[in-house]
Amino acid sequence: MTTESPRWFKSSYSDNGGQCVEVAANLAASHGVVPVRDSKNPTGPSLRVTPDAFASFIAGTKAGEFGTA
Repeated sequence: MTTESPRWFKSSYSDNGGQCVEVAANLAASHGVVPVRDSKNPTGPSLRVTPDAFASFIAGTKAGEFGTA
């Protein structure tokens, strides 16, 4: 069993406006999960999604499927 810790990062597109999420993609290969959390609450809960689901979300975002704020 591994004790690998999540390495959290924010997107380079983040404008530091306080509405950011952080992702720990380093766990995708070893654990089959991509944790996502609110950057304002780093000790709070994280959402765990499969790498395929996260890739679909990123593709949909790039394609404009979710509109703009």
